[in-house]
Amino acid sequence: MKDAIFSITIDGRPVEVSPGQSILDASRKIGLDIPTLCFLEKCGPLTSCLVCLVKVKGKLVPSCATNVEPGMAVESETVEVHEARRTALELLFSDHLGDCLSPCHRLCPLRMNIPVMLRQVQANRYEEAIVTIKNALPMPAILGRLCHHPCEQGCRRANWDDPAAIRELECRVADDDLASANPHLPARQPLTGKSVVIVGAGPTGLAAAYFLLRDGHSCVIADRQSAAGGTLRQSVQKGELPAEILQAEIEQLVRLGLELKLGVALGSELRLEGLLRGADAVLIAAGEISKSEVETIGLETSATGIKVHPDTFETSLKAIFAAGRAVKPMSAIIKAMADGQAVAHCINQFLLGEKIRKAEKPFSSVMGKLDKEELDQFMRGADLVGRAKTCELCATFSSKSTATEASRCLHCDCRSSGDCALQLYAQAYEADASRYRTHRRRFEQYVQPGGIVFEPGKCILCGICVKLTEMARETFGLTFIGRGFDVRVAAPFDKSIHEGLQLVGRECVQHCPTGALAFEK
Repeated sequence: MKDAIFSITIDGRPVEVSPGQSILDASRKIGLDIPTLCFLEKCGPLTSCLVCLVKVKGKLVPSCATNVEPGMAVESETVEVHEARRTALELLFSDHLGDCLSPCHRLCPLRMNIPVMLRQVQANRYEEAIVTIKNALPMPAILGRLCHHPCEQGCRRANWDDPAAIRELECRVADDDLASANPHLPARQPLTGKSVVIVGAGPTGLAAAYFLLRDGHSCVIADRQSAAGGTLRQSVQKGELPAEILQAEIEQLVRLGLELKLGVALGSELRLEGLLRGADAVLIAAGEISKSEVETIGLETSATGIKVHPDTFETSLKAIFAAGRAVKPMSAIIKAMADGQAVAHCINQFLLGEKIRKAEKPFSSVMGKLDKEELDQFMRGADLVGRAKTCELCATFSSKSTATEASRCLHCDCRSSGDCALQLYAQAYEADASRYRTHRRRFEQYVQPGGIVFEPGKCILCGICVKLTEMARETFGLTFIGRGFDVRVAAPFDKSIHEGLQLVGRECVQHCPTGALAFEK
């Protein structure tokens, strides 16, 4: 009835509610995101995760199970409440086992989602693979030849025989794309009307332009040389990089919107004050620069080059940024490009009038080194063939052989990464996954008929799957087995997870907050 409606406040904001509603219900009416891991509306409150805590009358209470009362004043976004939620998350991680991101993904300086790319190559879906690659990498055909592939150094397959040929597979896909009639261009954000002048057409400057163009800004690169590429030209001269590949990748940047002005040098033809009259920001990425040159253009120096803020790349002059070898020594091409990506992130924030912060690393819990028995479980889903010879991974390498090489991937990334509620809230609340962890449980993985994969180590005992099987009247269903720290979710009577999920398997996978239940990909 309408006359039963009353008001409460959440962080001082009035909310109209009805008897029987929870604080969580009320928060959602005003668009407030209180984190939940064990709550599903049809199941009702289970109160096992305690990440939905709020403060009422001086006490912390679970918002999913606390009903509203007239005149109630709720505190949700205070430092104290956030710390309590962070602690709840960290306690869940104390017994949680799994990598959100695979080691190869974590070690890539440009954060390419390598396992996804490998699965796309394995399925011969090159048109999807190039999207994955170019979403992260500027000029991938160049990186496919010159990157020192730290990703392969972290590949768990190397503990069995040899790492997956990640760099060569990336190169194969990128070469096929460049050879096509219409190479893939990543989408650009709507034009912002803001412009950036970049001094230096080497790896850092070209990478920065790539990401700034995608953010919707216009970019002009000026360089003293008659051809773009900077130190990449040295690789052409050494025979490590075909000149036509370098030119083709630069042409893709021009297609994306880049304007090049070559044969002009900073300090003579170009002055900072002049550049700022025609642009909203300037990036100096001109390679190694002497102290006298830095002083000539009016910037502060450091022991290694131009002095910049370590997190924002800002120089001593407003709207002037610097990155790459102009700031510090840098030899690895991918690290130079990663610097370009990082400074582009900061320049984008500056142009949009936002507070400049360095980009956050995506959150990942880390499983660590596997023993042989654990590695054997990963090997069950991978092709046992040895690594292809590098000389075979060229433009004429057959799609079948390329797919075989990609199938050597162990799939040690989480199938729910990016959609995992635990990962999402751990990132948002800056949780430390190792704070309360004293030991690591053993990795287990069970692939069930029908394609469901169960990883007990990822289960946080939220109870959603148990409740769903109970409501569906599954013949066996799932239940909690054991006591204390040894409790686990399983089907009763030593039945399999598959036997317990005959009716609601898909629903349980859909609502699992951690990827403990997932579909095989």
